[in-house]
Amino acid sequence: MTISKGDTLPDVTMTRMGSDGPETVQLASVLSGRKVVVFALPGAFTGGCSTVHLPSFIRTADAFRAKGVDEIVCIAVNDPFVLDAWAETSGGKAAGITFLGDSEGALTQALGMAFTAPAIGLIGRSNRYAALIEDGVVTAVQIDAPGACDLSTGERFLEAI
Repeated sequence: MTISKGDTLPDVTMTRMGSDGPETVQLASVLSGRKVVVFALPGAFTGGCSTVHLPSFIRTADAFRAKGVDEIVCIAVNDPFVLDAWAETSGGKAAGITFLGDSEGALTQALGMAFTAPAIGLIGRSNRYAALIEDGVVTAVQIDAPGACDLSTGERFLEAI
């Protein structure tokens, strides 16, 4: 199964950096009763993620908010320490993007979005996608081919919704 329009996202445990250090959060609590853009990528500090994917959502954050989006969430199969450092150094945190770690890959696996590229050291990561989630239900989704970064960029997804 691959993430599709009409799917309800599973309530998995995610990780993030809180004011007192690493903490867990249930995905359902982030999505419940809200309009949220979720975009996933292979990993913090990786090439296309750092130069194309994340910057596209930093550039379009205000345009998404103008469309009524309550929160923009970046998901990667990384730990909260790495995601927090990337959020700070990339400008993602300053742009108001939330970074959630799918540390065990539970969400990625449940959505059928697992991506592995051993030749470049990416094992058990997430394929790129962007989804509009309204009260936990996918109302729009764009999925890139493995290794591509096109349909799931901020600009392309903004056009699609």
